[in-house]
Amino acid sequence: MVCFIGVLWLTICTALVGYIPEGRFKQWVNYHVSIMCFGLLSGALSSVITYHNTENKPKNGICVANHTSPIDVLILMCDGCYSLIGQRHGGFLGIFQRALARASPHIWFERSEVRDRHAVARRLKEHVSNPENPPILIFPEGTCINNTSVMQFKKGSFEVDTVIYPVAIKYDPRFGDAFWNSSRYSMLQYLYMMMTSWAIVCDVWYLPPMYKREGETAVDFANRVKSVIAKQGGLVDLVWDGQLKREKPKKEWREWQQEEFSKRLKNE
Repeated sequence: MVCFIGVLWLTICTALVGYIPEGRFKQWVNYHVSIMCFGLLSGALSSVITYHNTENKPKNGICVANHTSPIDVLILMCDGCYSLIGQRHGGFLGIFQRALARASPHIWFERSEVRDRHAVARRLKEHVSNPENPPILIFPEGTCINNTSVMQFKKGSFEVDTVIYPVAIKYDPRFGDAFWNSSRYSMLQYLYMMMTSWAIVCDVWYLPPMYKREGETAVDFANRVKSVIAKQGGLVDLVWDGQLKREKPKKEWREWQQEEFSKRLKNE
């Protein structure tokens, strides 16, 4: 109930902020209202969050982080204001998205556009080209991973020519397991588990901004950022696609693994 009231309060506040004329005052109000409301939601989950190296906090461009839970957004929004990117929804979630969009620039896609990489890249470029926009928050793994590893980053957000702010998030499982196993628990079940756990204890590390090197491909840049996040968070750096928990591995991935295994056999 407390969590629902918090979301409702956030929706109302951001909708009211949307009526303020565009400008620095609106940005200032939105920043403080956002942190206040997400702080209320954080309290509903008994969150204990420690932020490290705040001098590296994202200021613009793209912020990328490893992904363990839907509350990763809440954890980061308690300490800063970000633009979000995602699919446009209906119902109450759609009302919530529209309220957020009135207060601050966010990127919501129609279902038909989500898989259009060119449309996504174009909207990202448009967003980061405006220095007045907040940094856009992206989880390049595309799915929740179990708080032990960082899996393959999708290259899309690394194709945009802008600064990347890496963020490492690590939860302490002794007090409450923040990982959302979506194939086992519904969102309501997951939220119930979060709100009935002892606490959600979490460390967040803001890492120095990173830039794409000359001649570096988007894939290599994504892997370099992923490696930095994994090292800081004490997570295992894996090359596997996190979507393998839902789909069968691609033929080329199987063949690559077979080739690597045969090389090891020959060396032995």
